[in-house]
Amino acid sequence: MKWAAPLLFMVCLSAVSCGPYSFSSSGASHLKTVAIPIFQDQTAEFGIKEKLTDQVVDQFTRDNTLRVANRRNADAIIEGKIIRVEDRAGTYSSDETVQDIKIFITVVVRYNDLKKRKTIWEDTITQWGTFNPDEGNQSREEGIDEAVAKIASEILDKSVSGW
Repeated sequence: MKWAAPLLFMVCLSAVSCGPYSFSSSGASHLKTVAIPIFQDQTAEFGIKEKLTDQVVDQFTRDNTLRVANRRNADAIIEGKIIRVEDRAGTYSSDETVQDIKIFITVVVRYNDLKKRKTIWEDTITQWGTFNPDEGNQSREEGIDEAVAKIASEILDKSVSGW
């Protein structure tokens, strides 16, 4: 039992050391705000550009590394375009009927430093969600939501990684 107090102390110390931390980097310390205009959409899908834009704004708001601002006041901007939405059969049952469908969403995204007038990164991102074709349109919307959340998370990660 003599070891219990030092062990408890070490556990508490490690928990405290994992507390708040700062995201500042020498390369991007001048960036404090980001504009996220509505994504463009070159597909026939209705409503995905709004969902994706809202999800990206929400990710940045919760992360709080960069404050979301309007374009006029922003230090950086994230612009994107949905270029493809595609349903593909996912898994099959033993009698070869489709059990679920994967919906793939592909976007082209560019993150620009407006202060230094340069592109920080540009990438094509594809993510997917799944839905059950027997459960109708609501299930497909849930698959879209899943893919959109993954894309938004990846955009945030690419934008603040290395800070």
